[in-house]
Amino acid sequence: MTMMDIDLTMWLLLDRAREQISAVDIVTYEGNRRRTYTYGDMATRSLQLMNALDEVGIQLGERVATLASNSDRHLEAYFGIPCSGRVIHTLNPRLSADDLAYVINHADDRAILVDPAMLALLEPIRDQIPGVRKVIVLADTVPPGSPFDCVAYEELLDGRPISYERPKIDERSPLGICYTTGTTGRPKGVVYTHRSTVLQAFAAATGAALAIGPGDCVASQVPMFHANGGAVPHASTLVGAKQVLYGGSFDPATFLDILIDERATVSMGVPTIWLAVAGEIAARNAKLPHLRHLISGGSRPPRSLIERYRDEFGLTMIQGMGITEGSAFVAVGWPQERMRDWRPDEVTDEVQMKAGLPMPGLRIRLVDDAGAEVPHDGTTMGHLCLRGPWVASAYLHDESPDSFTTDGWFRTGDIATCSEAGYLAISDRSKDLIKSGGEWISSVDMENALMTMPSIAEAAVIAIPDPQWAERPLACLVPATDTTPDLDEIHRHLLSSGFSKWQLPDRIEVVPEIPKTSVGKHDKKALRARLCA
Repeated sequence: MTMMDIDLTMWLLLDRAREQISAVDIVTYEGNRRRTYTYGDMATRSLQLMNALDEVGIQLGERVATLASNSDRHLEAYFGIPCSGRVIHTLNPRLSADDLAYVINHADDRAILVDPAMLALLEPIRDQIPGVRKVIVLADTVPPGSPFDCVAYEELLDGRPISYERPKIDERSPLGICYTTGTTGRPKGVVYTHRSTVLQAFAAATGAALAIGPGDCVASQVPMFHANGGAVPHASTLVGAKQVLYGGSFDPATFLDILIDERATVSMGVPTIWLAVAGEIAARNAKLPHLRHLISGGSRPPRSLIERYRDEFGLTMIQGMGITEGSAFVAVGWPQERMRDWRPDEVTDEVQMKAGLPMPGLRIRLVDDAGAEVPHDGTTMGHLCLRGPWVASAYLHDESPDSFTTDGWFRTGDIATCSEAGYLAISDRSKDLIKSGGEWISSVDMENALMTMPSIAEAAVIAIPDPQWAERPLACLVPATDTTPDLDEIHRHLLSSGFSKWQLPDRIEVVPEIPKTSVGKHDKKALRARLCA
């Protein structure tokens, strides 16, 4: 005999919440209102939710959706639904009504747990989702005038048993479903298993990823509806870190208050979040002595933002790369020990401006258009392929099979380089890469160079058709001041930043804002539709 054969299911984390970390706090902010309880309370209420789902007739294996922001009740659903043998489907409230109805039907959802403020999102599609048998409002009571025959979450849990006869769950059975954001078509479903999610939590908590432990307070701005909340809810529960859940509309002043008041040690968000918070920190001359590091994901942060947090605020910003198909983060940019004596700008160049080292347990492959591997020399671009125990092997209902190779790799759709030291740098999405005269131009590199100009607040670069060169770059700029640089200034700046003359944009467009996808990334599809029609 060797080791015990214990299934890796979400019960491992829930048992830990109940037995070993029951006194640790979980804090929810809904606007300025603060609500606190413990992991022990969360575990008890998750057990009550399991019994409630039995009572309303949701069968084992059926899908239960959530349409909710970050909160303690959403966290209870993270555990109560899968631990009862059902499958949680986190709905993205930023989807269009048409896509929202599509994913509910495509996943075959039978019940929806919904925030009161999001009930209105279901009203236009109520007649298009006939499979939904129960709508549960995450509140004390059902709001008056509700468009559905709803039941209130607190009324449903009230008096339910605080024990549950756990079902036999195979670790490879579905735990949850998350859909891609559908920037190139209909959203596609990614099915997470118990095993993949537990393994991801273990890896995410390590010093190679979130770097969290029992002494940490983790305050994340990553939405829980997207890719397991960036692994934060599961990894924090695994190690027993205090969690601060901030829901509703984002306000940088409120979020900064939360970071200070809760003595947050680790925080996560997209670059636009950190840009807004930086302005608030500077305006108040605020101090964050407890914040050990912050992680930026979703897209590459501007170099100026990394340097501002380092030099002006004394804070370390780490870049991470996450994808729905990879359960959350797949690479994080921590420096290696051998870099300890490097200058700060050297670390920024080699590490912080890169997507990072692949997380332990994951493998990468860069290939050219013919499928041959390209060298890891830091300059040669290739299509990024990924493989690992928490990477999707197929989409729900086997859609888009060409996204997966015959030998078991996932084609991410990213164009990347990899340094000799193993650090990934995302050059572009394959659909966003500009191919001019047969040569590739990285829109991401150009955007970051443009955003080092004090007069530019934000930049997005897209390809526009060209009769001679096939494609040329177009720079869309959001000005930071009353004066926008002209094309000649843009050219001089890009040339000084290392771009060649043939790579320079032929024109610029000044826009009031860059459109964003539902997870905060630049929506270049929308820009192309607007400017290339």
